[in-house]
Amino acid sequence: MDQITELSYALDTFYFLVCGALVMWMAAGFTMLEAGLVRGKNTAEILTKNVGLYAIACLMYMLVGYNLMYPGDDAMVAGIFGKFAVLGRADNSAADVLGSGGDTYYSGLSDFFFQVVFVATAMSIVSGAVAERMKLWSFFTFSVVLTGFIYPVQGYWKWGGGFLDGLGFSDFAGSGVVHMCGAAAALAGV
Repeated sequence: MDQITELSYALDTFYFLVCGALVMWMAAGFTMLEAGLVRGKNTAEILTKNVGLYAIACLMYMLVGYNLMYPGDDAMVAGIFGKFAVLGRADNSAADVLGSGGDTYYSGLSDFFFQVVFVATAMSIVSGAVAERMKLWSFFTFSVVLTGFIYPVQGYWKWGGGFLDGLGFSDFAGSGVVHMCGAAAALAGV
């Protein structure tokens, strides 16, 4: 039985990393599309913006967002906004360190990587919508807010055990969590 558990852990971790890498690779496609749709004089700023948004998304999600989105065993106590904790898990139970989800076990760090690429994807939607319409530093400031606070709270509502999850809301491939969050933020930015 231990071999099955170890194999499950290895395969689930591997799939998280491979699928996360594929989603991360899409960022290069978003960047090329965006750079191809703007005037030549703005191409360098578009490239800077896309590299910067990934850096900001990774840092803000690591520092604040992951804990807001996944409060652990305290999901009912977390309320509508999740549970705030900077660096490290909101609760340090063994299940959170292992990244267990019911009968499936996987690396918590692979789950973090998988989730952070979707945070950056939501911000990439905004990036494409505001291309040539927003100053670089204003965009980076908004990136901090969206990736550190808005997206994680909205993600908590479904994926972190929040009220939408309790109501039985179905999110198909991130259509509500990732794409709707990015689209609403893009509309606000435009």
